[in-house]
Amino acid sequence: MSLISLARHGRAVALVVGTLMLVPLAAEARPGGGRSFGSRGTFTRSAPPPTQTIPGGAQPFQRSAPSAPSYANPGMGAGAAAQAARPSFARNMMMGIGAGLLGAGLFGLLSGSGFFGGLASLGGLLGFLLQIGLIVGVVMLAIRFFRRRAEPQLAGAGAPYAREAYGARPDAPRPGFGGGAAQSAATPIQLEGADFNAFERLLGEINTAYSNEDEAGLRQRVTPEMFGYFDEDLTENARRGVADRVSDVKLLQGDLSQAWREGTTDYATVSMRFSLVNALYDRQSGRVVEGDANAVQEVREFWTFQRERGGAWLLSGIQQAA
Repeated sequence: MSLISLARHGRAVALVVGTLMLVPLAAEARPGGGRSFGSRGTFTRSAPPPTQTIPGGAQPFQRSAPSAPSYANPGMGAGAAAQAARPSFARNMMMGIGAGLLGAGLFGLLSGSGFFGGLASLGGLLGFLLQIGLIVGVVMLAIRFFRRRAEPQLAGAGAPYAREAYGARPDAPRPGFGGGAAQSAATPIQLEGADFNAFERLLGEINTAYSNEDEAGLRQRVTPEMFGYFDEDLTENARRGVADRVSDVKLLQGDLSQAWREGTTDYATVSMRFSLVNALYDRQSGRVVEGDANAVQEVREFWTFQRERGGAWLLSGIQQAA
C-alpha cells in the first residue's frame, strides 16, 4: 500500500470515527437529553404509572444514586445497584469490543495485510463498521427489552390522574399505591394548584439555568444528585468546546402520575409534554454544530420533584417516555 493510499485511508477512517464520536454528544443535549437519571425515593426502581400525556409509561433510570431498597419489590435491595449498572457495563463492553476490532482492522491496513484479510478497501471498512453498529444496536435493544420486562410494576399502576396542563382535579384518584410494605413506606398525598404551578415554573427555570451554565441557579432548584449529573454534562461540554443552549420552553400538557410522602419528604412524579428550541454551539465561532436554532422540538418526559416539610420543590429525577 502506497503512502498516498495509506493517507487517504487514514483520513477516511478519521472521518468515520469522528462522526461516530459526535453521536453521544448530540444525544446529551439539553437537560435530560434523552437519558433517564435521578431518584424517586422508595419507588426509584419502580416505573411511574402511565398518564394521558404519556400513556406508554417511562423508561427506568439509567443512573441513580444508591438509596434504600424499593419496598415495591422485596428482595431487590441487595442487587439493585448492580442491576442498575448492568446496561452501562454492557455498553462499555460492546464499545471495548468494537474499539478492539477496529484497532485490529486498522493494524491490518497499516501492515498491508488487509482488513481481516478481505476488508482492505474503504468500502470494506465502512461495511465492517456498519456490521459492528448493527450488532451493537441489536444487543442494546435486547438489553433494553429484558430490562423493561424485569422492571417491577406498582400495584394499581395505570389508573390515570389526568390533568390538562395541570388543571386541578381534587376528587381524582391517586394511582400507584397498593397494600403491603409499600403502603406503609409511602403515603399518598394531595397536591394543590400552587404545586403544579411550581412544577411548570421549575421546568422553565431549570432549562434556563442549564442553558446559561448557571450552577448556582441549578443548585437552588435540583437535588445534589441531579446537580452532579448536570455539572458533569456542563463540564464535558466545556471540554469539547461547545455550549448547549435551550430557549422558548413551553409546557403543553401535564399529568400527575404519583404523589406521596416518605417520612418528612414529599414526592411528586408528573408527566410533561413541552416544546423548546435546542442547539449546540461552537464556543469560539458561535456557529451551530448540532441541532437547529430555529426548529421547535417537542419533548415528553416524567419529572420527579421532592421537598422537605415546609421547603421548596426540587427536581430529583428525569425519565424519558418509554
